[in-house]
Amino acid sequence: MRELKIFSGQANPALAQAIGEHLHLEMGRVSLGTFPDTEAYCKIEEDVRGRDVFLIQPTCPPVNDTLMQLLIMIDSCKRASATRITAVIPYFGYARQDRKDEGRVPITAKLVANMITRAGADRVLTMDLHAAQIQGFFDVPVDHLYAAPVLNAYFQGMGLKPQELVVVSPDEGSIKRAIGHSKRLGGSLAIIDKRRCSAIETQQATLIGGPMKGRIAVMFDDLISTGGSICGAARLVREAGAREVHVAATHGVFCGKAIENIQQAPIDQVVVTDSIPLNERQLIPQIKVLSVAPLLAEALRRIHHDQSVSAMFRE
Repeated sequence: MRELKIFSGQANPALAQAIGEHLHLEMGRVSLGTFPDTEAYCKIEEDVRGRDVFLIQPTCPPVNDTLMQLLIMIDSCKRASATRITAVIPYFGYARQDRKDEGRVPITAKLVANMITRAGADRVLTMDLHAAQIQGFFDVPVDHLYAAPVLNAYFQGMGLKPQELVVVSPDEGSIKRAIGHSKRLGGSLAIIDKRRCSAIETQQATLIGGPMKGRIAVMFDDLISTGGSICGAARLVREAGAREVHVAATHGVFCGKAIENIQQAPIDQVVVTDSIPLNERQLIPQIKVLSVAPLLAEALRRIHHDQSVSAMFRE
């Protein structure tokens, strides 16, 4: 492991530190900041020539700042003759702009993938992309991790009885994810028919499946942004008779009025991972944060030793 170097951007240093502790490695020294005109600045403070370098930087809000910082960190390591550079992006920003749903709009996820590749990244490690096909936007290898084992272990630890459990998909796009969780946790399956009114507004129309009366509902999604969709889904499930509603997501973006929406919604608990750091305002009693540092650390170890990453989930 002596040839492995880990550096962290400013997006989520706590997660990077936890990954380093699991690997028994000290964080690499790097100076990051901005010039008076707000241009980003980076200097790698130690030798990386011939090293296997991992740059840990989720492109979470402020997305443009964290993305630019990642790009210049990659360029710094490339010009310092690192043998291999892996961009570790637990949360990939711009992932929701993955297709043209109307005329004269960009596919920004593809543009960002091109930027990361052209900056000099040799491979990418990410987690629970909003759309799995984004892996194909990169012209370098992509290792796509899933937080499902971490989330499932938490709910299994709650001792939920399968006969009382209903796994809910908050929209049609999350059906496959819900089926996977249902296989692990047991219980029945329900699907919510979500209709999009605009780019930022959705409406929950119909609940399919169940039965829901007197059951414990657990909803799984990849991310929670403003919380509008998940809170609307929670109300629909409560109206159908669920006695408890738990929500789980890999990425807690929590932008806009997300915290207020969650506090006002009939939700008992929201479980997210530490792929995105939360501030004090976001750490309300309803929100539980689980760490994916052990999962990411094991993936880093396997990549460094040229071992299978997908085998982690088969095992």
